[in-house]
Amino acid sequence: MDVLSRPFDREQAMQARFAVPAAVHIAILSAIPLFAAVLTLTDRLISARSIFAGRRNLRVALAAAILSDALVQYGYLAAHGWLTFPYSLPLELCDATLCLMIVALLTLHPLICELAYYGALAGTSMALLTPDLWETFPSFSTVQFFVMHGLVVAGALYLVWSGQARPRPGSVWRGMLALNLFAAAIGTFDFFFSTNYMYLRAKPANPSLLDLLGPWPWYIAASEGIALGLFTLLYLPFRHTPRTNGKAGGV
Repeated sequence: MDVLSRPFDREQAMQARFAVPAAVHIAILSAIPLFAAVLTLTDRLISARSIFAGRRNLRVALAAAILSDALVQYGYLAAHGWLTFPYSLPLELCDATLCLMIVALLTLHPLICELAYYGALAGTSMALLTPDLWETFPSFSTVQFFVMHGLVVAGALYLVWSGQARPRPGSVWRGMLALNLFAAAIGTFDFFFSTNYMYLRAKPANPSLLDLLGPWPWYIAASEGIALGLFTLLYLPFRHTPRTNGKAGGV
């Protein structure tokens, strides 16, 4: 979530260029798949003992952790008077992915799992690689940023590694359609309220992949191609796996 939607805040952020020390950043990124692996191992131990309720409880606990972290974030913003319309709203792609991940963990709905998978590994992961921070590290907001985004990515990895979810044939195009419909809605909001959700009106203050894609609006068009490429790559590991009816596994 980018709370720096107001012009004066963004100018300050561009001057500050808040960053995380490289060693710390690498450690954080490494911890995310490690945590997902621990979840997957725990899931397999539960499955081996046929403790199906425990398997569901593991997903519910992760969903609750993600939701709790998001609520803490909005409580922090509200306490500092930063939660004001039309700024600081949950209208970023990462916010949508967070909501999808919570529903995916609770329901294992195939479509929701697909959208959460692509959103987390092609979108939220990019936010982790090139974080657009608005306070110095390790402030509360920056730590919370990595916790929230990390939990979402770990959730996606856990669902596919444990075999409880997998993208189905045609999921790349469903994901692209959902992405563009969401971007169209957010772009309309940005137009009327002069905000910059999803960076549809300007690039983020801190360095990001968008810096390599040219000026506005060309970086938006280039991002479309990159999204398609990433979705396709993320689907490749599953292209030859057997199709299942409904939920991929687990309860």
